[in-house]
Amino acid sequence: MRSTSPLVGSNLSRRQVLAILSGGAGALALSSCRQGASPGASDVASAEFHGGTAYQVPPKGHFNLMDGVTDSILGDHFYIDLIMAPGAMYRWKEQKWEPMLIEKWNVDEAAKTFTYTLRQGLKWSDGKPITSKDAVTTFWCLRIMRNSVWEYLEKVEAPDELTVVLTMKKPSTVVERYALRQHIHSDATYGPWAKRAEELFGSGKDLESPEGKKLNQEFQAFRPKEAIASGPFNYDYNSITNSQLSFVKNPTGYAADTVAFDKVVIFNGETTTITPVVLAKNLDYATFGFPVATEKQLVNKGFRIIRPPVYSGPALLMNLDRHKEFLDPRVRQALAHAINRDQNGQVSLDKSGKGVVHMAGFSDNSVPGWISEADLAKFNKYEYDRDKATQLLTQAGWRKQGANWIKPDGKQAHYEVTFPAEYADWSASGEDVAKQLSDFGLGVVGRGVTESQQPIDVDKGNYDMAIQAWGTSDDPHPHFAFLADLFTHNIPVAANQGGRGMGFELKQTTKVVGEVDLERLVVEAGEGLDQEAQKAIVTKVALAFNELLPMVPLFERYGNNPCLENDRVGAWPDDSDPLLQNSPYADNFTIMLLYAGRLKPAKGAK
Repeated sequence: MRSTSPLVGSNLSRRQVLAILSGGAGALALSSCRQGASPGASDVASAEFHGGTAYQVPPKGHFNLMDGVTDSILGDHFYIDLIMAPGAMYRWKEQKWEPMLIEKWNVDEAAKTFTYTLRQGLKWSDGKPITSKDAVTTFWCLRIMRNSVWEYLEKVEAPDELTVVLTMKKPSTVVERYALRQHIHSDATYGPWAKRAEELFGSGKDLESPEGKKLNQEFQAFRPKEAIASGPFNYDYNSITNSQLSFVKNPTGYAADTVAFDKVVIFNGETTTITPVVLAKNLDYATFGFPVATEKQLVNKGFRIIRPPVYSGPALLMNLDRHKEFLDPRVRQALAHAINRDQNGQVSLDKSGKGVVHMAGFSDNSVPGWISEADLAKFNKYEYDRDKATQLLTQAGWRKQGANWIKPDGKQAHYEVTFPAEYADWSASGEDVAKQLSDFGLGVVGRGVTESQQPIDVDKGNYDMAIQAWGTSDDPHPHFAFLADLFTHNIPVAANQGGRGMGFELKQTTKVVGEVDLERLVVEAGEGLDQEAQKAIVTKVALAFNELLPMVPLFERYGNNPCLENDRVGAWPDDSDPLLQNSPYADNFTIMLLYAGRLKPAKGAK
């Protein structure tokens, strides 16, 4: 399983997403939210659901599940939503929320507040009520972790046991996603840390002070013995091994009587190690990037393949600091014309790899909702055209010598492209890019690097070309896709590793929109409550991206998610169901189907 966060390793949370701020909540889609009932949604005893992802076992793996703490067991995976119930989950296609722990909410622009109300009768797995005090504690601990929600907040208050008031520095649509999608953590576990944070910031000190650094380090080293759960499941702590772990029903948890399964089994591993587990029909659902040959085996085994949009994919990054010839945008544009993006997607993921069309820096699925048809006509689609690529390189001072390109400095072009070795789809993409560009005369060779090291090498600048993500599968607003495109492996965030990543300066001059400060524009794209104003900024950034191509998006990934139907689990909804348009790495549709009781055990399942 792999997701693409906007700013991996930065202080920005994975939970950032925009949703349209409305004056309240949509209707509750769950059929029940009663507390304390025994599992009764199915008459099948011990019905199990099987999933999979990579996790660390104790002692490295642990149960400090606060956002941003590394190595927590499933803390950054969508399966954690079954243990720590979200405030709400979002339906991407319909652009509406399904309330869960949070019952209603509203924004007061004049007062600069976002207020939400928790449901009555919610309980933690230790039997204590879930209250606004738990929420306030959570936000203080997020501040310890430099969570960027505090870039937008002045203070968090609890006027009564169920109400939480977030006072914003400036009204912003992103605060809604922060608040509603945030997991609330128990004050019984985190209260002392919240108190220390409140005392630290109340004294005028911050996390850069010696006291602040000490608090941050100690909090990240905090290791609760167990998690206090709010969702329908909790860990079976005695079941955790290197190969698998289990969740068991938490009878006091939210929607415990609606979820139709009594147990969830999670198998441990990345694509290579998990593949034989899936082929043996030990998994009911998986989100790994399976190669084409494996997908064919899965279909032959009787798996259904669901293809939700991921709103992201691999891109070709160039090191502008190491290779000055890439500073000329005509060279980057030439590479876009020289690569057959449809082919690249097909060899990587067959039907689940679709060549990027608009080259706007965010998903083609989202482009029509943000950019007008008139503005979209200004975009260069960089169709596969090697004559055009040759023309652009020639204009940039390159020349052909036999089958090889000679750079403006008189040296023959030769590059290496690196990619995460364990990612079968990105490895195939990288190898195909190397072959296509070599056939064009650029002498590119591919090399796989272990997936934990390759992005660090990119940030440090230890590469010529590299495959990394464009866009984001975590958040529907283009603002966050631009963060991934322009910040994550570039100067603003690569500095965390002591490098400059792509080395693409964010103050640029363009033909299409003139001079731009992309760093400022990306921030402005998420500010305010007026989405029409945001659309104008999004369009400006997208046009600049389209002309400058700081990276070359290759294909948009669609999930090739295998679902084993009518074995342990009945049937997933038809492909036409709008819920299946959710990104599998954010508001995962399988999790939402489980919560709603729509995903049920197969008849006769044991």
